[in-house]
Amino acid sequence: MPIKNRFAELLPEITEWRHDFHRHPELMYEVHRTAGIVAEKLREFGCDEVVEGVGQTGVVGVIKGRENGSGKVIALRADMDALPIHEQTGVGYASETPGAMHACGHDGHTSMLLGVAKYLSETRNFDGTVVLLFQPAEEGGAGGKAMVDDGVMDRFDVDEVYGMHNAPGTPIGHFITRAGPLQASSDEFDIIVTGLGGHAAEPHKAVDTTLVASQIVVSLHNIVARNVDPLNRVVLTVGTFETDSNATNIIAHTAKLTGTVRCLDPEERDQMQGRITRVAEGIAAAFGATVEVVWHPGYPVTVNDATAVEHAVEAARAVGLEVDGDTRPIMPSEDFSYMLEARPGAYVFIGNGDTAMCHHPKYNFDDEAIPYGCSFFAEIVERRMPVAK
Repeated sequence: MPIKNRFAELLPEITEWRHDFHRHPELMYEVHRTAGIVAEKLREFGCDEVVEGVGQTGVVGVIKGRENGSGKVIALRADMDALPIHEQTGVGYASETPGAMHACGHDGHTSMLLGVAKYLSETRNFDGTVVLLFQPAEEGGAGGKAMVDDGVMDRFDVDEVYGMHNAPGTPIGHFITRAGPLQASSDEFDIIVTGLGGHAAEPHKAVDTTLVASQIVVSLHNIVARNVDPLNRVVLTVGTFETDSNATNIIAHTAKLTGTVRCLDPEERDQMQGRITRVAEGIAAAFGATVEVVWHPGYPVTVNDATAVEHAVEAARAVGLEVDGDTRPIMPSEDFSYMLEARPGAYVFIGNGDTAMCHHPKYNFDDEAIPYGCSFFAEIVERRMPVAK
């Protein structure tokens, strides 16, 4: 396979970095050790500029090509944070931090982008500038938004941005992406129902919030079935149901539901809060209860630029990846979406082989994917900013 030979040579070194990151997982914005190592290595490689503390604990590396006649700036992004999961892989480099592990492969993403940084610093075979974005807090902390809000796109004059994630269940050497919506938005809600507590033997003297909340749960699922265009994909899930009583002979005074809504269409997303609120308020009123709906906006839809996807597919094929350029969208969310709102670009997946799925305690990034991911990132740079011959 025509991966770039340099990455085959660098594989043992990049793997060593990856195993070190895996041993020392860090959560959310508390990626101080990881970010420190990233910054140290970028300086060691000879990056022209290294900036720490972007978006709290993000790191930015800048590499200038041997020419800069194009004036183009391309950004490449990797996430650094781990998950609050107790590792069960049994590997020799397993997490040494109780209750935390790299269960989504961000250790692999960070190591691959470091490999790309070393290669590009050595070769500089491009006409323009590369900006390397090492991001904290992808796992629920909106670190991508934090970096964008900190001005990373404007400060470094980014024109295009590309991100990559591993894909368990997809063979090593395979590449998948699509133009348009690739991953869903993710919003959360709380519904607090207040009725009138009482004795279980005298329900006529109470307003049963357990019954009211149960009716709300059932009716919420009719929103997707009857209010959403069947051609638009929406997932609504009520994840928890709690009351203020744990006794069998008490009718609870309050009940609380929490859930998530995921959409691939931004317009559908905009309507879901109102739909949920109307259903909850209407059912509560019918039973003589009151309700409060609290909305927690999350990550937006991850929307790939069509032209950027064409460039990504060409680069993937050039380095020998087996390409699916029109994959089906998926409903998990991704905060690279904020970067794609700020600049055109593409998010892509590379195969991780037959491993446990992401966020599973037995998941592990497959090191054999490293040369493919590195080669793709390097190729997109050299292909989008070619040196004049």
